[in-house]
Amino acid sequence: MSATHIDSGGDPAVGVSRHGNPLRPSSWSRRARVVSAIVGALLAGGGIFAATNWIVGLNGGSSGEGQSGTISNLTITAVASPAASNLLYPGGNGDVVVTISNPNPFPVTVTALQLPTNTTYATGYTTSALSVTQTGCIASTPSDVIWDFSTATSGSSHTLTSALTVNASGQANNPLTVTFTNDASMTAAAPAACVNTYFSMPSLTGVTATGGAATATTSPATDSWTS
Repeated sequence: MSATHIDSGGDPAVGVSRHGNPLRPSSWSRRARVVSAIVGALLAGGGIFAATNWIVGLNGGSSGEGQSGTISNLTITAVASPAASNLLYPGGNGDVVVTISNPNPFPVTVTALQLPTNTTYATGYTTSALSVTQTGCIASTPSDVIWDFSTATSGSSHTLTSALTVNASGQANNPLTVTFTNDASMTAAAPAACVNTYFSMPSLTGVTATGGAATATTSPATDSWTS
């Protein structure tokens, strides 16, 4: 009596009877293998997420740690571009062009500037590079160029027509280039040596600014104060 054997060259699931006829697996066997494969895959891939009847809660006081950032001051710098449209003359006003740099990792919104006194004068230079002073037109001459609306008191605050938001460090629109329209003033007593001169305005004494999420102002911008 011959035993059933596996033909290694064919389907291992197909045997041969003692009469030499192939034995085909039943449809139930095939279904069983498919179901077993699917169940095995599900257990292997999702077993770690299996829910049980053992409910686990959370201890009171469970928490995490966060940290706020530090604050660094802004820097306002004189620049030549874009060139001023309104130019100074005795008894008149002119534009002042600056960049505002924000080193913080968050936007900063500036709403006002604080000015030096109205007897603190700008220094004149021969070119927009502000490297060679203009003889006879420096702060001590004086040049008679001051910030508009400055007063006898140092630190007078002047609200901007529109708030300026300087983006976070490393982001677009930082530094922010701003033209302050007609916010420089030349008195009628300005010396003749100040003709065709570029001015480095007196140092500002402060800003009113806050840090936090806000939409950045697009550079270059135009702003001013009117009182």
